[in-house]
Amino acid sequence: MATSASAVLSKTVKKQFLDLPQGDKVQAMYIWIDGSGEGLRCKTRTLNSEPKTIDELPEWNFDGSSTHQSEGSNSDMYLIPVAMFRDPFRQDPNKLVLCEVFKYNRKPAETNLRHICSKVMSMSEVADKQPWFGMEQEYTLLGTDGHPFGWPSNGFPGPQGPYYCGVGADKAYGRDIVEAHYRACLYAGVDICGTNAEVMPAQWEFQVGPTEGINMGDHLWAARFILHRVCEDFGVIVSFDPKPITGNWNGAGCHTNFSTNDMRAEGGLKAIEDAIERLSKRHTYHIRTYDPNGGLDNARRLTGHHETSSIHEFSAGVANRGASIRIPRAVGQEKKGYFEDRRPSANCDPYAVTESLVRTCLLKEEGDAPTVYSK
Repeated sequence: MATSASAVLSKTVKKQFLDLPQGDKVQAMYIWIDGSGEGLRCKTRTLNSEPKTIDELPEWNFDGSSTHQSEGSNSDMYLIPVAMFRDPFRQDPNKLVLCEVFKYNRKPAETNLRHICSKVMSMSEVADKQPWFGMEQEYTLLGTDGHPFGWPSNGFPGPQGPYYCGVGADKAYGRDIVEAHYRACLYAGVDICGTNAEVMPAQWEFQVGPTEGINMGDHLWAARFILHRVCEDFGVIVSFDPKPITGNWNGAGCHTNFSTNDMRAEGGLKAIEDAIERLSKRHTYHIRTYDPNGGLDNARRLTGHHETSSIHEFSAGVANRGASIRIPRAVGQEKKGYFEDRRPSANCDPYAVTESLVRTCLLKEEGDAPTVYSK
């Protein structure tokens, strides 16, 4: 992190320019997922007035050869706005604009997983069930040298134990960053619902939801972008690697809570159990969709240790954080509610995760490949 003196100076200088009037013009920062399926890119354009809806935002383009999304000989890619948030950095009336990426032939880019997810979520068999999601995004703060933030430069902190939900400078590393991110998300209109320090020092978690359908992916990606930007201002790096530090340290996941109107109704535990039974028969398919590298990233995390299940086996249980699927104790007692899928990795694409849950639990798909539906 920058020294306190330089940080104060930078903040003062930045405020001097951000306080300048901008007239009737609006800055819209367009955000998209790059060719890695994990990285985010952004650029800004000027609008003549404040947009009130997505339909008022123009399409744009970018050089896909510089984001691993096209060849240099045919590099133009299209940015199609799909979700809009208030900009917590430039503040009102400026906007953050989440976009889908399309190729020159108007087909979705390979890492544009939102496109098919949106179609699946809009199917009547899905929408009528009102699928709610809540995703618990774990992440690790790193210095610009890649070393965990707050850790001794030539060693390790004390063993895990006192850091989860810890308080104090020797237990909570980077709380200012976490608080800044939380407030920025609230300002933006992201459905953030909580945050806490995690088991490994310099590891934190924020939660988004409950959010319905396609909005889950939109809001989680927006929250990730805001976290990257907040960390940029603090001079640190955020990592969503599912196992950033080898050894006796917890990995990072993105536990996904899921429910439908049937599960939330009286006696909904039966619908929860039916969904878990379907998930148990499709474990390989879900593991492949739960990280951007087909399960290879998660293999470093899902070892059966450090509050994880084994990547090779499906399991479920009440209040069991070592299972693939956890039924919260209160849900077991009340016989209704939701379940938690603990398998998704921290670097998962939330569109892929939510879509796969809906395919298996609501569309009742089977096998190791998604079903292709006619229009």
